[in-house]
Amino acid sequence: MFRFAFALALCFLATVANAVEIDGKIDPGEWAGARHITDFRDTQPLTGKPGSMPTEAWVMSTPKGLAIAIRVTQPASMPRTRQKTRRDESALVDRINVMVDFDADGRTGYDFEVTSMGGVADEVITSESNFSYDWDGHWEHAVSEDADGWSVEVLIPWYIAPMRAATGDTRTIGLYIDRVVGTTGERMSWPAASFNRPRFLSDFEHVELPAYSQALLAVTPYVVARADRAHGGTSFQEGADIVWKPNGQTQLTATINPDFGQVESDDLVINFTPEETFFTDKRPFFTENQGIFDFSLLEDYTQLVYTRRVGGAADDSNDAADIAGAMKLNGSVGDMSYGVLAAQEKGDAGRTFGALRLSENFGTQSLGMLATHVSHPYLDRDANVLGIDHRWKPNAKFTITSNIVGSKIDQPNNRSTGFGATTIAEYEMTPVWSQQWLGMHFGDTLQVNDFGYLPRNDFDYAHWEVRQRLTALPDDSAYSSHLWRYRIIGVNNTEGLRLERQFRIIRDSQRRDGGEEFWKINVDSAAYDDLLTRGGNPLHTPPNLTLIYERVRPRIGHWSWKADAEIKGNQLTGLHRVGYMVKFVPTYFFSDELSIFTGASYETTPNWMIWQHDNLVGAFDGRTIGIDMGMNWNIGNRQEVRVKVQALGVGARLRQAYVIDRDGRAVESNEPVKDFGVANLGFQIRYRYEIAPLSNLYIVYNRGGYETEDGVSDANEQFRHSLGLRDTNEALVKVAYRLEF
Repeated sequence: MFRFAFALALCFLATVANAVEIDGKIDPGEWAGARHITDFRDTQPLTGKPGSMPTEAWVMSTPKGLAIAIRVTQPASMPRTRQKTRRDESALVDRINVMVDFDADGRTGYDFEVTSMGGVADEVITSESNFSYDWDGHWEHAVSEDADGWSVEVLIPWYIAPMRAATGDTRTIGLYIDRVVGTTGERMSWPAASFNRPRFLSDFEHVELPAYSQALLAVTPYVVARADRAHGGTSFQEGADIVWKPNGQTQLTATINPDFGQVESDDLVINFTPEETFFTDKRPFFTENQGIFDFSLLEDYTQLVYTRRVGGAADDSNDAADIAGAMKLNGSVGDMSYGVLAAQEKGDAGRTFGALRLSENFGTQSLGMLATHVSHPYLDRDANVLGIDHRWKPNAKFTITSNIVGSKIDQPNNRSTGFGATTIAEYEMTPVWSQQWLGMHFGDTLQVNDFGYLPRNDFDYAHWEVRQRLTALPDDSAYSSHLWRYRIIGVNNTEGLRLERQFRIIRDSQRRDGGEEFWKINVDSAAYDDLLTRGGNPLHTPPNLTLIYERVRPRIGHWSWKADAEIKGNQLTGLHRVGYMVKFVPTYFFSDELSIFTGASYETTPNWMIWQHDNLVGAFDGRTIGIDMGMNWNIGNRQEVRVKVQALGVGARLRQAYVIDRDGRAVESNEPVKDFGVANLGFQIRYRYEIAPLSNLYIVYNRGGYETEDGVSDANEQFRHSLGLRDTNEALVKVAYRLEF
């Protein structure tokens, strides 16, 4: 009995010793025995030299989670940013980042960001350096400051993400910590890894820590009250999200009768191309522990699981489908990670979605599989997709990533199978020079868009890119670093038709004022556009050139601003008629909490080729006028008021109708084609109050619409018309409260 009591007392003392109060004040007694880190080096600019100001960190494993303290020295000679930010806001301010790869395998990481004013952001990192703000986790943080600098303490619960079982009494994680100086843009990191290099997640420092496990059961019931002024009527809906994490190896998430009301608004897009616009997913269920399902086809935004399909436009209408429920199970068995996702829409036309993901590491190699299934009862269609991905890191400088994917569609009069494959090789020759080779093939019968996202199929793509990083710039230069990229691109469709031959130059620069600058030049030879006529004759396009410029200047005094500009030729006459786009978004800060932004844009598009039917296209002279305005008021760290207004007016005056012949020539036609105009509006007022972590009250007003009109080509008139659109005109109140057991 005495021995049992003595052992119990030791356990109690050990727990007390490991207890860390997250108050932002680094108590030496609390952090005694923690790993102490001081070797922070510059990774922005990427010189690898010791940082200009001292930074220290302490890392400790506790029963309640991974505890990290960071002490940032920032004397009065280096101005501190005082701007308050809303959750997940990307702002050029003083901040720290703690990034953790819980399995230390370079597949999935989690970023926990804290600003000097206590603002937070969290992101999921996949494919080495792809960051997604859409995920929100429950973790603790606190900040304090004094004359010499500021301090941060962070506690990340062990249940926050899936992780494999520990080996014995210890766990090895991948860890990265940095601090960023808002007024200069300098980033000091440990280890000296950079997301501007081919490897980032894989370069995290491996840290061995005592292993702990936590369980979590969380239920988040919610209720939504909506008043629809556009169509009349009110509605009430209730539902719940459920998260059960008995340990790091098993995590179950479910949603019942979900409401995905518009508390977040998408940016306006007017798209007359045959390629679908990609939107990120901010719905909590689909962002929780979603990293396991990342299966990129190694082209921009491509995925085999694109969760915006669930609850998207219904098969029997253009209205959004209602979701009856969804479930997600992920975790690990031994060294194998797994994920299962299932979702069911309501009604006789409701689709059934399913996905299974497996992945495992084998030393320098990793191998994974993703299978998806979608059943469309209204279309009598079943879509099955299988993908296999592989990554090989033979040494510290060379990485090869490959995948193959196949599809099988069962539908009356539309049965097909398709195939695609991608390989990308990256070689970092020196700290200055690196190369990338990429090859893709997507067959003309490959269909992954029942659940995935692929802008187009039917093409073969190859590029060779050389990168040059310059950091040894003169002290009086406005720039701290340049990253140059030189790329040669070739694209054919699977019948051998030339779709693109391009030489591209990109310069991505960091400025000493903490801002960023971006230049891109695309030089295109003559080619063909085989998508314009939606399966008809391809259009022969002349040589062309595109110049793009972007500039972000951080807050100095009361002002910050962003600028974008683009100059390009057109598909019909190339550089004989040049279009341009300019956009300027200044932000004025009344205080550190309250700001307004008043952006405006103007675009001209000569010989804008828009498909009408069959092989008939119209060449229009287009003008687009837009505004992007709003207000952000961060009332402390728990309340925010946000106003966002985006409006676009498009006027398109017909120059000539053309029929595309079999040789790709645009032949003048007398077939009737009308001028047209487009008006588009998105307006939202949103109040958010954080009741508790991941528990919020939203009060939202949404108004907007989209309208096209034939015979009208005045962009000014369409812009004025957009401000009165009311296709959507609703107010909603949403309350969600997370209960943890």
